[in-house]
Amino acid sequence: MDDRPGTPIRLVVIDDHPLFREGVASLVSHTDDIDLVGQGATGHDAIRLARELGPDIILMDLHMPALDGITATRSLTAEDPPAKVIVLTMLDDDESVLAAIRAGARGYVVKGAERGSLLRAVRAVARGEALLGEAVAQRVLDHLAADTAPREASDARDPEIARLTPREQEVLGLIASGLRNHDIASRLFISERTVGNHITSIFRKLQIADRAQAVIRGRRAALHGRAPLTDS
Repeated sequence: MDDRPGTPIRLVVIDDHPLFREGVASLVSHTDDIDLVGQGATGHDAIRLARELGPDIILMDLHMPALDGITATRSLTAEDPPAKVIVLTMLDDDESVLAAIRAGARGYVVKGAERGSLLRAVRAVARGEALLGEAVAQRVLDHLAADTAPREASDARDPEIARLTPREQEVLGLIASGLRNHDIASRLFISERTVGNHITSIFRKLQIADRAQAVIRGRRAALHGRAPLTDS
């Protein structure tokens, strides 16, 4: 997302139900900080519009014809630069949400939720936050912990962590301690925008896609609850 003050968040909505897309368009039209720059009905549309329009956020349904949202999310995560994906789901669709998070989605919005929650989700993810409900977040953490546990002893001094600046290590440590962006900003006496910029850089350097993975990496490197890990 453009860091200039006042630059609107560029949003693309992908859903095979025209009425839902129209609802999002109507909702966004009443905001000053979000621009709906494109719409589509399939995962193929999501990939095409991401390349053509370079949106900040893609709001994407999980279940679509031709190419589903999970496969499209995986492809979008591999793009440079990647668009941040928020997936749309039903209340009982935790398995699909978990698969989408593993594919690189930054969070999810439940269809049928009140409209303000959708706008809050778009703004939060644009700031670099991740949106995971408690149950899904715990399952993601359990999954990642299982993947990384055998390597913890040998990875205590992660060379990729050492590539982070001292400030980025400090931010990662606070993420690993469970702090949200506004709490990190208050703790470090910096703006939330600056925190978001640090998180974007951390994700890029560590080649991770979401906050849950950041928690695992920070805890594995023992960054939470202690001073930044540096070479000095």
